[in-house]
Amino acid sequence: MIKNSISLTRRQTLAGLGATTALTLSGCAAIPRPEGIAQAQTIGAERLLEVVAYNLLHHEPSRATTLGVDTGRYAYLRGKLEDQSPEGQQAYASTLREDLARVRAFPKDGLDSTNRTNLEVVESAYELALDGFALPYGDTPVGSWRTAPYVVIQNVGSYIGAPRFMQSDTPMRDGDDADAYIERMQQLPFAFDGELARIKAARAMGVVPPDFLLDKAINQMEQSIASAGKGELFAEPLRARLREAGMPESHANLASRLETGPIAEALTRQLEELRVERGVATSEPGISARPRGDEFYAWALRSSTTTRMTPDEIHQQGLEELEALHSRMDPILREIGYTDGTVGERMQALGSDPRYMFAEGDAGREEIFEFIWDRINWIKSQMPRAFNTLVDPNLEVTRIPIAEEAGAPGAYGGAGSKDGTIPGRFWINLRSTDLHRKYDLADLTYHEAIPGHVWEGEYSNRLPLIRSILAFNPFSEGWALYGEQLADELGAYDDFKVGRLGYLQSLAFRACRMVVDTGLHAKGWSRERAVNFFVERNGSKPIEVRGEVDRYCSWPGQATGYKLGHSRIVDLRSRAEAELGAAYDFKAFNDAVVMGGNAPLNVLEANVERYIASASQ
Repeated sequence: MIKNSISLTRRQTLAGLGATTALTLSGCAAIPRPEGIAQAQTIGAERLLEVVAYNLLHHEPSRATTLGVDTGRYAYLRGKLEDQSPEGQQAYASTLREDLARVRAFPKDGLDSTNRTNLEVVESAYELALDGFALPYGDTPVGSWRTAPYVVIQNVGSYIGAPRFMQSDTPMRDGDDADAYIERMQQLPFAFDGELARIKAARAMGVVPPDFLLDKAINQMEQSIASAGKGELFAEPLRARLREAGMPESHANLASRLETGPIAEALTRQLEELRVERGVATSEPGISARPRGDEFYAWALRSSTTTRMTPDEIHQQGLEELEALHSRMDPILREIGYTDGTVGERMQALGSDPRYMFAEGDAGREEIFEFIWDRINWIKSQMPRAFNTLVDPNLEVTRIPIAEEAGAPGAYGGAGSKDGTIPGRFWINLRSTDLHRKYDLADLTYHEAIPGHVWEGEYSNRLPLIRSILAFNPFSEGWALYGEQLADELGAYDDFKVGRLGYLQSLAFRACRMVVDTGLHAKGWSRERAVNFFVERNGSKPIEVRGEVDRYCSWPGQATGYKLGHSRIVDLRSRAEAELGAAYDFKAFNDAVVMGGNAPLNVLEANVERYIASASQ
């Protein structure tokens, strides 16, 4: 754990800038020019933001690798892992507290709007995170999306994240990279034991995950331990990469000893604790059934929505949006011959139509990959119609690792590194091809890849480092849903009306999430009631929503941000159209939103207001 953070005072920030902030007059002292002072203040803000970014990366060095910024003076981060112990988390919170004070103290009068926004984004993210660190249990996201009360469970924990990160995101170009890989492996037992200390402390408080989540986690952990015993999590993937790079395999031999020895032993200690927890667990799905659960959920909703909306308000908005979306789906269903029953019942019937199913097994999986790439190639060709400023993402479509599939969502995606060496990825869950249909997979592709997560991340990667690190759930997911809407507006379903049903069902699915998440965590809903709501009201596939509901149980609040964020973007677009009239430009609006960067909803609104003011001149 790196406990030292870089400190920067205003005086230090401005030191050395005299040449740019003053005019030397003959026979006179150097007198600052107003524009020179503004320039110095801008430079000072930019330096402060960089320092704050690397202070954060000291505590989460894997992010530095993923972003491709663990180079030069920060190359030492390549061999580090986050300190998962209680003490390490306290040190992380201490750094956030100190840097939040620095950001708040920085003089903002006269600062340009871009850097003012950057500082406001840091303030918002750090305030939210520190409130999370103040809670007695859980894994707090810092500028991220996962609000996890359980540090190790079916979709949370280093036993899942570390193998994926080491296999996918760590470079293997030379001996230094191989050394860094081994250094991280040497730290893994300490990371696992740090998590173990935290879940034991939570159990002592009475905070134990639901039994059905523990059953999944135990099964996955057993698979991980079996794989570690064969050197399959870290050593063999390293060996393959060394061979590919034409490098000696000695590092893989050392990795095998580490993996089959101390790493497997540390995982076994975690498994033993999970089995103890299973012995005292209940089937209560919601966080409100745990000590201080209502307090945790209130924070989780703030973190996940960047608003102070109450559970009741979110629940009601979800119901209203679901009704509005079903009113758009109903006439399409009638047009294609589905006339009897509720929208949910008719969508269930549509989901059973063999015309829209993929083949079973590996043949169907290959068919799914071909389908996805066809849609990616089409939507890329449409982007000049939707944006003035274009990006060209380095993109991979990858199957979610088989060991993770049971606890993973249907898909997820994200941008690559700032330097482009690590690609953006669209991860697809293929535990069964029955998870997907031909009428909904296109929409999923637009959400996770282009114009959704991978596309948006390319713009964030052009911003200062701290803005590439910090992300806000309602913007990230709201934008991805808006990306689905853009695809529809660009003609994705003009010749495939059933595909538009899939798109509208996707939006309705996110409205259901607002209802179900608040139902589980604030209204005492059972797990079965939550599953049935999706199936009966929205016609969702049972195999899909069971895993979804379990995800909401382990990430309280996170599911509420999607549709809420999308609705806010759409509302802002309507406002821009109304206020600008003929001056409104579709592409300029999209640029204003995405180039403003990932931000809390109030900052997003301010960015759009600036666009409206500029376009109206």
